[in-house]
Amino acid sequence: VLFFCVDGLAGFKEAIAAVYPQAQIQRCVIHMLRNSFKYVNYSDLKKFSSDFKAVYHSPNESSALSELEKIKEKWGKKYPYAVSNWENNWEDVSSFFQFSDDIRRIMYTTNIIEGLNRQYRKVTKTKSVFPSDTALEKMLYLASGNVVKKWTQRYRNWDQVLNQLIVLYGERLTQYL
Repeated sequence: VLFFCVDGLAGFKEAIAAVYPQAQIQRCVIHMLRNSFKYVNYSDLKKFSSDFKAVYHSPNESSALSELEKIKEKWGKKYPYAVSNWENNWEDVSSFFQFSDDIRRIMYTTNIIEGLNRQYRKVTKTKSVFPSDTALEKMLYLASGNVVKKWTQRYRNWDQVLNQLIVLYGERLTQYL
């Protein structure tokens, strides 16, 4: 495993490091934004959100930090926690700046996992009681099969992405190709 995109639940980072010490951890940018939005007045939300795009769309980490500093100057006094949350978690939020835009699109959010969980909820919600654990496992297995079909679709620019990953990770990746 090369990298993980996680939503920031306590213990994820430590558990991943224990099992996959070489893996990089990326906090889900969408979860970080949503968490910040909880502390921002609705009237400021659109402007605040727009300002943060400059951070996570930056070409590299140094320009992202510069944009974060601008946000801190503009919003830091009014919404200190919304901004400091990014500063305090920067190590985990900034992992993806070392990658190209094509790779970033894959790793900046946990949407794939959330989609899978949404499908699991959809199939289990209609049936509140399962006769056995095996019945539940079968239902989840079948739901997984439907979701996995979408995962086999070719990713845009995959050839470039794969080549970039090979350059970055070398033998760690090529041994599995």
